[in-house]
Amino acid sequence: MNVRKSLIWFITVSFSLAWILFVLPKFVGGTNPITKAGITSIFWAAAMWAPGIAAIITTHFVDRQPLSALNLKRLGDKRIYLWAWLLPVAFTLATGLLTWALGIGKVDLKFTQIMEAMSQAPGGSSISPGLVIALQTLFALTLAPLINTLFALGEELGWRGYLLPKMMHKGQWRAMLYTGIIWGVWHAPAILQGLNYPGRPLLGIFLMIGFCILLGTVLGWLYLRANSPWAPALAHGTVNAVAGFPILLMPGVDMTLGGNIASLTGWIPMILFIVWLAWTKRLPVVSKPAENAEIQPEFD
Repeated sequence: MNVRKSLIWFITVSFSLAWILFVLPKFVGGTNPITKAGITSIFWAAAMWAPGIAAIITTHFVDRQPLSALNLKRLGDKRIYLWAWLLPVAFTLATGLLTWALGIGKVDLKFTQIMEAMSQAPGGSSISPGLVIALQTLFALTLAPLINTLFALGEELGWRGYLLPKMMHKGQWRAMLYTGIIWGVWHAPAILQGLNYPGRPLLGIFLMIGFCILLGTVLGWLYLRANSPWAPALAHGTVNAVAGFPILLMPGVDMTLGGNIASLTGWIPMILFIVWLAWTKRLPVVSKPAENAEIQPEFD
């Protein structure tokens, strides 16, 4: 099998399809900001499946392998899904606390931003902002990760389910590094339009690459532990559900510096966790075929 040919096909399909979807909202939807935001969300959500589609196409037509090679029918060690759910929550809480402790953002206990948003909705001013936050938190910790997993699976099927194993001949650390760089560059059109780092589009591209290397290493560890794209997909979905939650309590925070795990402050807990993985010899992951055969049941 020609690995270089496979990688060229995968990256070409992933980037071309996604970048078209990232850019298209600029030319449709008129000038109404609400309509524009809704259309952008739809197109960008669809773009998340570009790597997954690329993985399927490349596996079937280029590698000439069955789609079962992507391990979609495998769940793996079910204990790892607790890590996949709780790690993004822990990273988010740590980021919020560090943002406050370092003086990058100030907590607004009056919930001014939320009250202003609610005042624009009919009857919104009569609802307690504390109740709104409680309901948002409950949703972000329960249903939102599951819903987001359906979209995140598109990316994880591509980046961790296909690209990471293709890079594995270079060693786990390098494979995760290269996968993270490619994943970060893939986001470039969205970053240039203000995603994650509003007001700093060019710098944001490099910051996104750094973020994707760190988060990609954590997601790669989850994938290798489960040998399934479902574990990193759940973690990715949870990240999308909770990552920006501290921003609700810290209006006006510079999102480049703090407030969400894609910020520079958000890198700190991920770096510490990766160091812990290496220190405890959990990474690189050592495969244990005999154990994996028992803890990686398949489902129909």
